[in-house]
Amino acid sequence: MAPYLIGITGGSGSGKTYFLNSLLHKFEKDEICLLSQDNYYLPRDQQPKDENGVQNFDTPKSINAEDLAQDVAKLKSGAGFERQEYTFNNPDVVPKLLKFEPAPIVVIEGLFVMHYPEVNKLLDLRLFIDAKDHIKLKRRIIRDKVERGYDLDDVLYRFEKHVMPSYDKYLEPIKHRSDLIVPNNDHLDNALEVLVGFLKSRLNS
Repeated sequence: MAPYLIGITGGSGSGKTYFLNSLLHKFEKDEICLLSQDNYYLPRDQQPKDENGVQNFDTPKSINAEDLAQDVAKLKSGAGFERQEYTFNNPDVVPKLLKFEPAPIVVIEGLFVMHYPEVNKLLDLRLFIDAKDHIKLKRRIIRDKVERGYDLDDVLYRFEKHVMPSYDKYLEPIKHRSDLIVPNNDHLDNALEVLVGFLKSRLNS
């Protein structure tokens, strides 16, 4: 069976991580492979800056799109590879060497997986997770403070100056070109159940 590639995107704080973790737990490790755009951020000194000189990690230019496309193509062809984990400049985290093995189901997640033509053309299914802006902001504050050590002022500045302008420019248009839109203001269990059922049927066919 040729690998079935699913692209999952959505605004920052839309709930992609929760959805992905829930999806992964429904399958055996050799049945599904997850590739995250997060591990393709360019080094900090190569990140684009806004008009105030603040590095903007919420733009397609912040990602090594060429490497991402090459690695997606490897998984599509049934080849594996290794890549160093990106730690979001957290000094308390030692980066791991991540190993990616081909699997019947391959999930590629990230803000811009449908934006880059070289990646988008390899996808078999495109899924967009959506949520209201105030809910996304609340989730972003919790995530960036707890997981990445950013203070509140920094989180709010980036949400206003980087996150929302990027969403309006790059993600909102993509939403209407996706195959499935999953609202996640409250829960997404029903959508998850439908997707899992579809993928299980492919594995068993």
